[in-house]
Amino acid sequence: MKAVTIRRFGGPEGLAVVDLPAPVPAGGQVLITTDAIGVGGVDTLIRSGALAGYGFREGHVPGSEVAGAVSAVGEGVDTAWLGRRVWAFTGTGGGYVEQAVVPVEEVLALPADLSAADAVTLGSSGVVAHFALGHARFRPGESVLVRGAAGSIGIAAVQLAARGGAAAVAVTTSSAWRGERLRGLGATHVLDRSGEGGGDSPAGYDVIIDIVAGADLPSFFGRLGPNGRLVAVGMVAGPPPADFGMSMVAAFRRSLSFATFSADTVPAADRRAVRTGQFADAGRGELETVVHESLPLAEAVLAHRKMAAGEVFGRIVLTP
Repeated sequence: MKAVTIRRFGGPEGLAVVDLPAPVPAGGQVLITTDAIGVGGVDTLIRSGALAGYGFREGHVPGSEVAGAVSAVGEGVDTAWLGRRVWAFTGTGGGYVEQAVVPVEEVLALPADLSAADAVTLGSSGVVAHFALGHARFRPGESVLVRGAAGSIGIAAVQLAARGGAAAVAVTTSSAWRGERLRGLGATHVLDRSGEGGGDSPAGYDVIIDIVAGADLPSFFGRLGPNGRLVAVGMVAGPPPADFGMSMVAAFRRSLSFATFSADTVPAADRRAVRTGQFADAGRGELETVVHESLPLAEAVLAHRKMAAGEVFGRIVLTP
């Protein structure tokens, strides 16, 4: 089968299409013939080598979520799965393939009215956005800033905050057209990447959902109001400076809070319940998914180049 591996860490050109043996599901696993593969920010970090310290090595197959049809099941798996359209979480890799092997507990049947591309655009991102807002103790009537809102996590967070009764939903983004699209999804204020602008935007936010991190993260503590909470859910710009917490200490009397959030800490049953509900909402058109572009699996290098260039609004989907 065709797969994409990281031939060498660095830029997108380090990705390569290779032939791998067709996988066979072991006990408790299913084999999925993929129709859509999500391209996520974490894939680009792994490809760059930034996460090599976490055990990632060259030769790794990136990709954490796929959708398609179950074509085989391993021992102990109900054969009723055969032929069903499903979404699946492949973990920290293994998704850029024509056929993916996944533990059955990470597989979810898709509603008939939800496409495979929409499923891999929402599947992980919607869950992260939902539980990140919960981690931030967001309540109706509070103001929310989504930093780096043009990706799939940010788009979901904007919609969920608006649906959850936020008094204001501000976003940072890099262009006017992205800002207008985000307004259509529920944003009330559009700021530049530094958090400036927006006219009558709140002077201080109750919650900041940060997908960017990087060198500028400390400056966003200044955008929080008293008792404000900043939750980092991604590091698309890399880790923050080692002394980033000093900005919080300098604002000691404002009782600010900082937290990281990973969906890995959420019980599987809770993730499944939220994902099931979001898939149903998306199928009914009550939660919007944004597929920036669908590209062939063999064009993974181009997909990563578009990500690196900041061209993407929503999610790029690879199709075998």
